[in-house]
Amino acid sequence: MIIMRELSDPRLTGMPSITRVKVSADLSIADVYVTVMGTTGQQTAALNALRHSAGMMRTKLTKSLTLRQAPYLKFHLDEDLKKELEMMELLEKVHAENAELDRKRAGQGEASDSNGEG
Repeated sequence: MIIMRELSDPRLTGMPSITRVKVSADLSIADVYVTVMGTTGQQTAALNALRHSAGMMRTKLTKSLTLRQAPYLKFHLDEDLKKELEMMELLEKVHAENAELDRKRAGQGEASDSNGEG
């Protein structure tokens, strides 16, 4: 909510999406993984804007969550999501190629059946 409503940094052109958060065992550090739509330059600019605003966001979190102290926020681009999407595209391609091979094999089977084997 803080990112959506309270950050007015012009570098945040594409709306960042938080994909996961890893908090250290002692709750002192929160690694926040984000994805940002746009070019590599836009993603880097958005990440820099988030990192620049991390202190302000930490202060607001401390107040809103009634914590004595909120964890330090460290922002990272989520490369795992990108890899996952690439893997899904590859699996889709393999599935399409297998379906095409199955269609060809089925077509060859029908051709041999109609060549007088009956």
